[in-house]
This record gives sequence, structure tokens and C-alpha cells, in this order.
Amino acid sequence: MNLDFIGLRHIALYVRDVGRSLAFYRDVLGMQLEWRPDEENVYLTSGSDNLALHQLPPDREPGDVQTLDHIGFALRSLEDVDVWAIRLKDQGIRLAKPPKTHRDGARSFYFYDPDQILIQLIYHPPISKSS
Repeated sequence: MNLDFIGLRHIALYVRDVGRSLAFYRDVLGMQLEWRPDEENVYLTSGSDNLALHQLPPDREPGDVQTLDHIGFALRSLEDVDVWAIRLKDQGIRLAKPPKTHRDGARSFYFYDPDQILIQLIYHPPISKSS
């Protein structure tokens, strides 16, 4: 029996406003709505993954329930990194860190979602070439 992982394909985040975050991940990043069982929960996909957005309980702050450095979305090519950076800037989204090529051949940049969750868009050869 092969018990190897096939990759990290699901992330669940608490957000302050599910509708606002849905609009960001759908309209800005192009994710597809997979399922919305109710007003406090939404599930999105970019094809081979699943991002769950859950309404943050009203008596909680994000730091109380999650500690996270950043989440990353893999891109298919090195050139896609710069195309995405321009696309986001054109939509008025400020980059936290501009595109940079790393020593291992990866290239990426960072920006924030509406809840100030840091997002990395990255071309990483071992991951991107296997997609």
C-alpha cells in the first residue's frame, strides 16, 4: 500500500467577512466557487485544490484561532509571476514584496488578502513542472 502524500491540497482559513473574501479569491485570483453550504462557509478551487473560508466567530480575533505566516499558490511558468504581479497592481493591490528570483530557481512575490493574510504566488520548478 502506497501511503505517500500527493501534496497539500486543502487549506481552511477563518475570515472576518466571508462575502468579501469570496469576492477577493474568486474575482482577483480567479478561483472557482465549489460549494457554499451557508452564509458562513464557502469552498473554492483552482482545479486540484480546495480553499475553505469560514466566518471568524464574532468573539474571536484571527490570532486567537490561527497562526500563519503565509499561503502560496503555484504558477506554471517563471513568466507567470511577473504577469500576475502586474495584474494585481492594475487592480490596485499593493505588493508586500516585489517579484524576486531565488537561488533555487524559484520566482515569487507576496501580497495580502482582505484579512491581511499574506499570499505568495510562486513558480517553483519541482512543483510547477509536475502540474
